[in-house]
Formats: sequence, C-alpha cells, structure tokens
Amino acid sequence: MEIGERLKEARKEKNISLESLQDITKIQKRYLVAIEEGNFDVLPGKFYARAFIKEYALVVGLDPDELLEEYKSQVPTPNEEEQVQYTRLSRSQKDRSKGNSIFSFIPTVIVVLLIIGIIILVFYFMNQKSDLPTIENENGQTDDNEFYVSDPDDKDEDEQPVEDDSNSKKVEQNDEKESTDTESELKLVETGSGNRPESTFELINPGDEVKISFESKEKTWLEVTNTAGERLFYNNLTNDSSPLELDVTNEEKVYFQVGYAPDLTITVNGKELEYPVDPNEAVTQKIWVHIVEEN
Repeated sequence: MEIGERLKEARKEKNISLESLQDITKIQKRYLVAIEEGNFDVLPGKFYARAFIKEYALVVGLDPDELLEEYKSQVPTPNEEEQVQYTRLSRSQKDRSKGNSIFSFIPTVIVVLLIIGIIILVFYFMNQKSDLPTIENENGQTDDNEFYVSDPDDKDEDEQPVEDDSNSKKVEQNDEKESTDTESELKLVETGSGNRPESTFELINPGDEVKISFESKEKTWLEVTNTAGERLFYNNLTNDSSPLELDVTNEEKVYFQVGYAPDLTITVNGKELEYPVDPNEAVTQKIWVHIVEEN
C-alpha cells in the first residue's frame, strides 16, 4: 500500500469528506487529491509535500512521524533552500499573530481597571456617609450637620456591657478568605490562532497533586510531553483505552498535541479544560499548561 492509499483509507474510516478535510487543514482540495494519488509534482514544493502529509495524518488519527518514516522512500525530500524559506514564513506568521493577540488584550485590561476604580470610589463614599452620626433637634427632626458628643458621666445604670464579637467575625472572614485563595484555578492566558492553534493555560494553586485525565469517545492521536521534553504519551487514544490518567505533580509545565479535538475530553485536577478555539473549527490543537504556585 502506498502512502496516499493509507491516508485515504484512514480518512474514510473517520468518515471525513475531502471538502471537510479541506476546511479543517486549510489545504486546497486538489492538493489533497494529489497526495492520495501519489502525484506530488502538483504540490507547490517538496517541503510542502511533507507538511501537507503531516496535517492530513493528524486529522485522520495517524502518527505523522511514523508514517513519514515508514514511507520515506515515496515522499520527496526538500532541499535546504526550501526548508529555510518555509521556516522563515512560519516564524513571521507566528510573531504577527502573537503581536495582534497582545494588542487586542490591552483595551480589555483598561476597561477592567476602570470598572474596578469606579466600584472602589462608590464604596468609599458610601462608607464615609454611613460613618457620620445623626441627632434629633428640638423639633424631633434629624440634623445631619450636628455631631453628637456623648457625656462620659451620663450612663444608664441598667446598661449592660455588650460582648464585642467583631474579632471572632474577622477570624471567620479571614478563614473563609484563605480557603478561597488556596482553591486551584485553571486560567486561560493566551488563545492560539490558525488551523493548528497553540494556546496557553495556567494552573494556579494546584495543591499537593496534579492529575490530568484524557478520555476519547472513539479514536484520536495524542502526544503529552513534560517539562524536560520527555513524552509521557505518544499514540492513538481510543475509547477502549480511556480514560488515560497521568500524574504530573512535580512538573512545571505540560504540553498536549491533540489530533482530533472534538473526540477528546481533558480534565485537570477534576476541572474540565475548555478548548480556547472551537474544536469543530480547529480539530488539531496544541495546548500548554503551566503549573503556578501562588500564596
């Protein structure tokens, strides 16, 4: 079996049409047909042949590296000049998308800061007004312009001291605040773009253990890498082999590469990870999770 026939067979098993594959990979249909027929001369270059085959393989649930190694005699090898040009183009596109995401984030931060400032001012003036004592004048009306000064010798003999429970309330509030502050939070830091978006999350206050669960409905390609770049999982994940449980307690960051996102559910410390980009629009997604300890 040739590499094109192998890809075509995997596509039909996933019940994916050429039109759907074109929408997912952003590769023109005529190039996809050329790959399936083994007609690589139609493609814009030798390097693009390898890149297009990798995109195709990820969507249909095949390991792109193993596939290219198995059929390396059939896939054209790019020359050095083509590879340099493609690398420069990819780097410039990534820098441009990252710069746009930073600038789009700035107006949101400004609006949030303005709202917080307005809320603080409202609370400040309300507290100032509530702190002013009021007394009644001779006509029984409340006069807000007079201040009440109590006579230390004028006390009710039957008046009993009232126990001040403000300290106990403050302790309870502090305890509640500490328990809230230490609760773990899965926070989206950066949303990726393109047909294979690369997004970043932070797991804040992870606790004593960090466990990640992967569950596949049918079948999808999955790669999981730790801080040192070691692969914790590198294979197809099926419904029969789900859920996959990984303990990453001592890691600083974890990387996922998902071949078919609509099929895979990811849970971090019991919290389901929501894909930053609609998985039906970008089925192949890359995700970083940085594990952050905060007081």
